[in-house]
Amino acid sequence: MSYLYLILIPPALFLAVTLWNALAWPEVGAGEREGARGATEDEPGALSILIPARDEEKNLAACLDAALAQGAVVGEILIYDDDSSDRTPAIIEAYARKDERVRVLQNARLPAGWCGKNFACWRLAEAARSGWMLYLDADARLAPYAAEKMLREARRRRVTLLSCWPALEARGFWERLLMPMLNFVVFTLYPAPLSLRRRDASLGLAHGACLLVERETYFSVGGHSSVRGELYEDVRLAQEWRERGEASLCLDGQRLVRVRMYDSLTEIWRGFQKNFYPAFRRRSSFVGFMALHLFVFLLPFVAAPLFASTRAGRMFAASAALVLLMRAALAFRFRQAWWSVALHPLSEALLIALGLSSWLRCASGRGVSWKGRRYRTAG
Repeated sequence: MSYLYLILIPPALFLAVTLWNALAWPEVGAGEREGARGATEDEPGALSILIPARDEEKNLAACLDAALAQGAVVGEILIYDDDSSDRTPAIIEAYARKDERVRVLQNARLPAGWCGKNFACWRLAEAARSGWMLYLDADARLAPYAAEKMLREARRRRVTLLSCWPALEARGFWERLLMPMLNFVVFTLYPAPLSLRRRDASLGLAHGACLLVERETYFSVGGHSSVRGELYEDVRLAQEWRERGEASLCLDGQRLVRVRMYDSLTEIWRGFQKNFYPAFRRRSSFVGFMALHLFVFLLPFVAAPLFASTRAGRMFAASAALVLLMRAALAFRFRQAWWSVALHPLSEALLIALGLSSWLRCASGRGVSWKGRRYRTAG
């Protein structure tokens, strides 16, 4: 029956969005020669690098090494030691002795209504001296001259917030299986090239691991104080930026910055559990997202073999093939493990389970936790 072709419409639409992103979303510094210097090299101290750090002893040294190698464009590197219980303070002290640009901000008491990272970012901005501020997570690693290229790109595009979507470094099995789902979740739904042409607040996107902002605009918009209670603060900040009439963009920054967000299944689970349900402002949006992933991105792989000898089975098989094409396009663009494409049904099932877990923790009042802090969000 002809209505069975309706099964193919949703995945075909999402494949179109995915291919548009994979082919037309620009890279930061595209066309520049590798290692090239530019107009910002005669602007010493043009930007401050700001790093919120809480128990980051395994990440911070490498982050600082890369930051210090950026050259004279970096006037200072400020680290907010957010009540760390490991060797983070000692690492900061050692680097501060080696280079006077490195300064530490001691933590202050976390005010009511603030998430820890947002308060750290706000305090760092208050202490920064340069006209531009580059927020980095401690697990971010900048490539040579990355800061200069970001600053040139922001000025060329006349934006006051530029986020670089990083290369997601994955080593172990679970990382290579699950981390590509972050790109899949975002770039099957979000029309990244459209954000270059339209300034709708709904098109605000950012990755908190690498976020360049103009200091004056940051404070006029309200900066992290405007998203103080948000666990999904990076995207919310980009949306707030656009709501206030300011220009923001998120571009492909894989060649400039890489991150290894989590190094085990436990860390992946806790990290995304923290952000999953709180990423949605309305419960209906969460339900719609979960239904989409269940019925469009997972069900075809279950239904195709169950109805293998029928026309419906062939339609479900074609739908599954379209989903795998999405995964393949993103694996090519983001240089991810090809075998993870074939294991999409497993990673999709785990994604759905993770979403349910995040919702249950919030709905039950237990809230979500990260690095020793518990955040309660409405369920």
